[in-house]
Formats: sequence, structure tokens, C-alpha cells
Amino acid sequence: MKKFEIFVCEDDNWYADFLQYQIALNPDFIVKKFHSGKDLIESLHFRPEVITLDYSLPDYKGDDIVKIIKKESPETEIIIISGQNDISVALNLLKNGVYDYLVKDNDIKERLWNTLIKIKEHDALKEKIEKLSEEISKKYDFSKSIVGTSEKIKATFLFLEKACQSNINVSINGETGTGKELIAKAIHYNSKQKKGPFVAINVSAIPKELIESELFGHEKGSFTGAQVRRIGKFEEAEGGTIFLDEIGEMDLHTQVKILRVLQEREITRVGENKPIKINCRIITATHRDLNDEVKKNRFRQDLYYRLIGLPIELPPLRERKSDIILLASHFIKLFAKENDFPAKTLNEDSVRKLMKYNFPGNVRELKSIIDLAMVLSDGNSIETENIILNETNAMEDVFSIELTLNEVTNNLIKIYMQKYKGNIAKVAEILDIGKSTIYRLIKENNIEIN
Repeated sequence: MKKFEIFVCEDDNWYADFLQYQIALNPDFIVKKFHSGKDLIESLHFRPEVITLDYSLPDYKGDDIVKIIKKESPETEIIIISGQNDISVALNLLKNGVYDYLVKDNDIKERLWNTLIKIKEHDALKEKIEKLSEEISKKYDFSKSIVGTSEKIKATFLFLEKACQSNINVSINGETGTGKELIAKAIHYNSKQKKGPFVAINVSAIPKELIESELFGHEKGSFTGAQVRRIGKFEEAEGGTIFLDEIGEMDLHTQVKILRVLQEREITRVGENKPIKINCRIITATHRDLNDEVKKNRFRQDLYYRLIGLPIELPPLRERKSDIILLASHFIKLFAKENDFPAKTLNEDSVRKLMKYNFPGNVRELKSIIDLAMVLSDGNSIETENIILNETNAMEDVFSIELTLNEVTNNLIKIYMQKYKGNIAKVAEILDIGKSTIYRLIKENNIEIN
């Protein structure tokens, strides 16, 4: 268990011994005594967890030495121990960062112990949070959490490294399912803001009349239903990162408000006039082309230039085909670990089936397909029948890339054969061709109809 170092600064030798004895009764506390402010200041480089400080030292006033301690060792908590019960002095010291103000009386022992225990518990909680933050940082180490070796994803890694090295605003653009929030988290947990909160809000999911309240908070009674005071997402993200997903869906009125936040670094709650300073990084994401939205007067140009910062373009999965099987294997291992499933592999036919598909839902769709395949598979291998593709999207895929007429014909037959569960007569009727033609094309082109 971590040892707690406590400095006792008291010019009265007897009282210093008394405090040292009482504190040292707890085996987790290491106590050192100082009889002057000068000696204490010279030892601040040891960064003690707590200092109990006599307010009436002969060589320093209480206010002055508190300022020095806070400057030299800001993490150290200060407990003032005074012979005077002066409320105005106590309030002033507490305002300047002192943890507690105790009067030298018969109850000093119990109150000092209670205060020290509270500080220790708070320190343990802070340490736990820091460890959790480190674990999350490892989880979102983008070299491990963002899987891929294609040239396009390697280019994304370079931008990610730049984003983690500064506080610049970041704008992420990519189709639905490409992993925009994962990228935002990877930036946050590998940046200076990682000890602060990561607060995400999907702009498109919030009704227009509630978006300001969600972002900036509101005062009690500011509108119908506002029964209590509530802080907004920007205040929640203080010291950390706010992630505004689907920023392209934001209406022009709210865009003006966001522009002011970026310019002034302050927000105003709904129903309140007093501005509140904010300190958080802003990361935005959209599947739209914001530059095109600006040209169509649907997005403010001044806001666009404020938000764009470091732009990161996430390629769709169809443009990083070489990563499909790598990602599929990653999702297989992930599902097996999270659900205590045996490890499984993709057979050659399953690999071929995945590589032919165009993944309109991108990485998110691939993960969904693999999760289902893991459940459907009975053996150690994922078979082609375990790979269930969205055939509605498959029809769109036929025209999303350049294909020969023969390839288009084969894809159409495959889609309809799957849709009508191998009923050749029905497919022939729909396509207005003979059954023998379908038999021939299936045989000649080895069309899979699973």
C-alpha cells in the first residue's frame, strides 16, 4: 500500500511532537517535523501528500507560505492548524486552496484524523482513476485499436500522430461505419487531455429545440420541463475533449452559437446571462462534405474554417480491401475473448465471399457480420453459410464500382438466387430469360448461391 508522507510545520516543539505522535499512530503515515517556514520550503521538492501548517510561524505569515507551497508543490494538500478561531481568515485560506482549517482545541486529534483519512481516500480514488485512464489509453492505442496495413490507413496513422501531439481542433470525415468515434477516442486518450473526460454527442440524434440545452446546459425554469439546473456537454468536457458527431446536421442557428464558443472559449446556459469559461478540445465528425455544404449555404463558412483544424479522412472499407481479412480475424479474436468462445478461423470460401462484398456499412458492418458468423458456426471454422450479407445493400454494390457487363450479369443472378432461395424458375421469370441460360451462367462462372 502507498505510504502517505505528511510534513508537520509547527514552531512549538511540544505541540509538534504531539501532532507527530498522533499522526504516526496510523502505520500508513510517514511524518516529518519542521519548526520554521524556511526549513519547510527548502524541503518542498520531496512533494509530501499533506502539510499541517501552523498559521502563526515566526518567519512567515500563513497567507504567504500557502502561496509558496501551492506554487512549488501544487498537489500537496494543506491543513492549517491555528490557535485562533477566526472565520474570515479561515474562509480566505480555504478560498486560496487550503484543504481544511483546524483550531487547536481538545478535539484537534479526532478532527485531524478525519481530515487526513478523507485526503487519503481522495488520493486513493485519484490514483485509481489515473490507472483506469492509463488502461483506457492502452485500449485506444491507435496502433492496436485501429487495425489495418493498407496504404490508406497508414496515411491516417500519420495524421493521428500529429493530432495527438497538439491541441488543434480535429475534423474527421468518413462514411457511416468507418470508425469516426474510435478515431476521436484514440486521439483523446493519447493526448494531453487524456486525464480529462471524453464527452460524445451525436448532433443528429438531438431534437432541434433541445440541442442548445444539451450542449450548453440550462437553468431551472428556463423552459417548460426544465425542473432542475443542468450543465451541458461543454461543461462536462472541462479539461478533456468534446466530440461533436455528425456536425453537418447542425442547424444554422446553433452553428452561430458554436462559432461564439470557439471564438470566446465560453458558453452561456439557456436561461442565464452570465458566461462560463470552458477549456476543452473540440473534435468533430461528419459523413457529409462540409465544403460542399458551405457552397450550398447549409453550413457557415466561418464556422467551417474554425472547426476544420487538422482534417482526417477515413477511407471506406471498399478502398482498403487488403484490410478486410485482417479486420475479420481481429473481430473473431475479440468476440471469442469477450464471450468465452473457442478460437475460429475463416475457411477459403468464407474469405472469398467477404472479399467479393462491398461493405456499404464499412467496418461496423463487417464486425456485425463476423459476430453473427461466430454464433452461427458450430465447428472450429467459419463456413460460407455462416457469412450472412445484406443483400439489399448488395444490389447497390453492383453499381458502386466499375464492372464488366458479364460481372454485372453474374452479380444480378447471384443476388436473385439468394433472394429467392435458389428458385431458378422464379429468377428466370424476374430476369425475363430462360431457365437454361441461368443454369449455364451458374455452371460457366462458378456462381456461388449460398
